[in-house]
Amino acid sequence: MSVRLAISDVMWGRIEPLMSADPIRGRRWAEHRRTLEAIAWKYRTCAPWRDLPEELGSFKTTHKRLLRWAIDGTWARIFAAVLASADADGDIGWAVSVDSTVCRAHQHAAGARKGDTGRGEPADHALGRSRGGLGTKIHLASDSNARPLAIVLTAGQAGDAPAFTAVMAAIRVPRTVCGRPRTRPDVVLADRAYSSRAIRAHLRERHVRAVIPQPVDQVRHRERRGSNGGRPPAFDADTYKGRNTVERCIACLKQWRGLAMRCDKLAVAYQAALHLAAILIWVRR
Repeated sequence: MSVRLAISDVMWGRIEPLMSADPIRGRRWAEHRRTLEAIAWKYRTCAPWRDLPEELGSFKTTHKRLLRWAIDGTWARIFAAVLASADADGDIGWAVSVDSTVCRAHQHAAGARKGDTGRGEPADHALGRSRGGLGTKIHLASDSNARPLAIVLTAGQAGDAPAFTAVMAAIRVPRTVCGRPRTRPDVVLADRAYSSRAIRAHLRERHVRAVIPQPVDQVRHRERRGSNGGRPPAFDADTYKGRNTVERCIACLKQWRGLAMRCDKLAVAYQAALHLAAILIWVRR
């Protein structure tokens, strides 16, 4: 095959048992690996669907399966299963870093039907306009080894702090044997954009240690109030040095050009591609 592939035999050996069965025949589709390669090729190159190489099959079939598996939760289920396997092996670092990144939207990303379209699709399609034009913001939580644990999409102009609780709620790693999924990190590292009383109180209620520096204006406001300003929140500078893991995770995801610039009209399709990239990051460990 002349196309450069992204999934090795070892990686496919870990993904294949997690793929869904043919709903008609009751057996696994023989084309699953080629379909995943086709989706990965499209988002790695940011090429139009119609330019998919013939070796990777029909672009209509590939796009249809991407959407079908996004709507029925297949991508999220596979991602959760991969995380569960890593947690069982003790391979997840639970010093979690949180941050976000803006991905500009191509002109082809606009034009989807407005309002509630169902299928888990947000009404605004996770598209918002800022000074730079239309964009989507990816809110991300990564483990201490720079691998994604949770991905949440919002419109590009949305703030970081309001999406924090949604990102924390999206961290859900099932147990392979029994018990409830793990949802609570040991420590959360975030930059000054997440320094608010609400976020600190949320983490304190969940008994999660927060390592978040205070902005200068918050420090000055507390000092100006004197004894009424209260004590400064605890901050571990040495632990905070590990916050670069989420930046490295974002850089790894954006190596796929179709993720660095959004061309999908539907947010569910774009998030499905993010899930596939995250799955491949985990299975190559």
